[in-house]
Amino acid sequence: MSPEFWQGKRVFLTGHTGFKGGWLSIWLQSLGAEVKGYSLEPPSDPNLFTVANVAKGIISEIGDIRDLGTLSNSMTTSGRIL
Repeated sequence: MSPEFWQGKRVFLTGHTGFKGGWLSIWLQSLGAEVKGYSLEPPSDPNLFTVANVAKGIISEIGDIRDLGTLSNSMTTSGRIL
C-alpha cells in the first residue's frame, strides 16, 4: 500500500461502525485518505467504533444502505460525488 496513492483521496465507506469497517476507516485515515462512513449504529456495546474513536477524523453518518434515497444523498457532497 502506497500512502502517496491514498493521500487526499476521498473514500466513501459503508459499514464503518462494524469491526472490519472500523479498522479499514482507521487504516485509510492513517494513509491520508478523507473518509466518509455510512452505516447502521454500532452492533454491540462495547464496540470497536466507540472504543477506538473511529469517528474522530472522518465524516460519520448513520443510515441504512437499503434506503437508496438517503444513501444517494449521503454520497453527494456540495454537488460532487465522493
